[in-house]
Amino acid sequence: MFVCGCPAGSRERLFVLVVVLGRFLGCVRSAGQSQDSELTFVLPAGRAECFFQTALQNGTMEVEYQVIAGAGVDVDFSIFSPEGYHIVGEFRRSDGVHMVEPTEEGDYQICFDNSFSHFSEKTVFFEVIIEGQGDDMDEDEWAGLEVSDGSLLEYKLEDIRETMDSLYRRLERTQQMQTVLRAFEARDRNLLEDNMWRVSFWSCASVLVMLCVALTQVYTVRKLFDDKRRVHT
Repeated sequence: MFVCGCPAGSRERLFVLVVVLGRFLGCVRSAGQSQDSELTFVLPAGRAECFFQTALQNGTMEVEYQVIAGAGVDVDFSIFSPEGYHIVGEFRRSDGVHMVEPTEEGDYQICFDNSFSHFSEKTVFFEVIIEGQGDDMDEDEWAGLEVSDGSLLEYKLEDIRETMDSLYRRLERTQQMQTVLRAFEARDRNLLEDNMWRVSFWSCASVLVMLCVALTQVYTVRKLFDDKRRVHT
């Protein structure tokens, strides 16, 4: 068993910090899993797919999408309100970011349309970020952490709480940015591989054409100097 040889005041500060950090990490796991969502899916040619996102009253909803693979790298994008109103509409776009603020209570409809393409399927990534709907740390999580004045010396519980909230928001935003950057990287890699295949194909085709032309020229020149007439002496 490990025994800490710190003074009583230090042990009290350490205990409170550990409790606060534990509750903070629990809030990060629960809030991060329940609020934001992301998805990568394949949209077949000539098809449209719609997804539903539940929102509360007077919140914010941010939707970001990217087409990371497929000929043309574009889709039609739409957002419909819970009442069925057409809020956002874009045509033949490869990416976009849209903010709905304030939100209404109900299910928002997010649609991707590839009906204009008859042969090529598209790989689409999108992310929905919900804010202002209980994604901050819960007030009840801080209940029971009140301590008497002066027991933490220079450490203030309110300062710790503000620091933890700020750290949580920044970590959450960092995770969202990393997800978006990964989608950009996937789209660029797919474009690079597609372009490399095209360059290799046309290079091979050009070599074959050059060989055919060379053989034809050799055959033509030899035919010009081929004299089949018989010489009588």
